[in-house]
Amino acid sequence: MAKRIIVAIDGHSACGKSTLAKDLAERLHYLYVDSGAMYRAATFNFLSEKIDLTDDQAVLSALNHMGLSLRIDAQGQSGVYLAERRLVDQLRTPEVNNLVSEVSARPEVRSFLVAMQQQIGKQRGVVMDGRDIGSVVFPDAEVKIFLTASIDVRVQRRYLEAHSKGLKMSHEEVRENLLHRDHIDSTRSTSPLIKTSDAVVIDNSNLTRKEQLAMVEALACLRMQ
Repeated sequence: MAKRIIVAIDGHSACGKSTLAKDLAERLHYLYVDSGAMYRAATFNFLSEKIDLTDDQAVLSALNHMGLSLRIDAQGQSGVYLAERRLVDQLRTPEVNNLVSEVSARPEVRSFLVAMQQQIGKQRGVVMDGRDIGSVVFPDAEVKIFLTASIDVRVQRRYLEAHSKGLKMSHEEVRENLLHRDHIDSTRSTSPLIKTSDAVVIDNSNLTRKEQLAMVEALACLRMQ
């Protein structure tokens, strides 16, 4: 019987981490966890409650009372909830996009959510994507992927995603947002985005969805033996 492992997929925004992670989890019949959605949910909550991010006590109180949870539906898909409210489109608004990296950079936010993510991972059989999954959340993950793509490809992907959801953003606005997030993600003092020495780097700028899945699935199957 194949052993159940943890697959960590890290990379910058709009590199296709979630698409790859979802596809792989479906193929392996594993739980998919979008760690970025958890940070976006916290950001949405802070915006909704008008939390002052410079007020440490207010931030801690909001974290402890927002009722964040990850739930599995009848189809085996995971969803992020605040209390009884499932968040989907709320996670991708321009307001959340502009603030999520700042929220994610706060040590108390990362500590709170990393603890939740590590608890989920105890059951094994998990594919999780984010910025610090292989470096901080699961440093002993059997498979670590660092996903990259050119900035032009990433801009086009995020532009199409935004417009498919009715969000009117120009290519230049998308580019500025991505570059701003890249800078914050890579330079923050707590859990910056890094490529660990044992991660496999995949540049999917010119790969199809099926091609990148095949590469990672083959690697995962080797580690499951």
